[in-house]
Amino acid sequence: MKQTIFLMEDDADIARLVRHHLESAGFAVRIYPSATGLLPEAEKGHAALFLLDIMVPGGDGLEVCRRIRQSATLAPTPVIFLTAKSSEADRVVGLELGADDYITKPFSPREMVARVKAVLRRFERPLAPSVVKVGDLEIDSGAMTLSVRGRSVETTATEFRLLEYLARHVGRVFTRDQLLDAVWRDTSYVTPRSVDVYVRRIREKIERDPESPRHLRTVRGAGYRFEAPR
Repeated sequence: MKQTIFLMEDDADIARLVRHHLESAGFAVRIYPSATGLLPEAEKGHAALFLLDIMVPGGDGLEVCRRIRQSATLAPTPVIFLTAKSSEADRVVGLELGADDYITKPFSPREMVARVKAVLRRFERPLAPSVVKVGDLEIDSGAMTLSVRGRSVETTATEFRLLEYLARHVGRVFTRDQLLDAVWRDTSYVTPRSVDVYVRRIREKIERDPESPRHLRTVRGAGYRFEAPR
């Protein structure tokens, strides 16, 4: 059964180009020129991945991404932005909202397909089924669920994999490059700055005070270390 990509793109020529190359790569593609109808259809349409233009009539991709991450049904689904907004600040905003990648226009269709596949591979890579308990966190790698102080907390697959990897290596310091290699695997299109964004998002979900973290600590000049508070 083909995986379905939900594409939000108001430029008809770009939408046709993207669909052609994704369908040639074996995906099914559903095109939406605006946000209208996209999320209700996605709720029942089993989207494998969202490919979102940021600037479209009647809404924007950032708001759509925010709503995806707030949906219990859609939150685990990967999101890639496809946009002309190319500054580092725009990229960071997109990642902070929960995007898994950020492709700027103009783009190579072959690179776009490669990046879609890379994100989907990251989400499909199986984790060994087990439960890690650290302090007031419970991380179930088989079910890919996180419990914080007895409360279930939604995460994206990338957030979960990064947290799970760090929690399995309590006390060990990892550089950003080491985390990219371990969690992202395909690092051709991501930067060490992406790790910082994901760490900040994870802290907001697991720490009582994200500005003074007890679990996910920064080691200046080195990287990050996961600790089990006493």
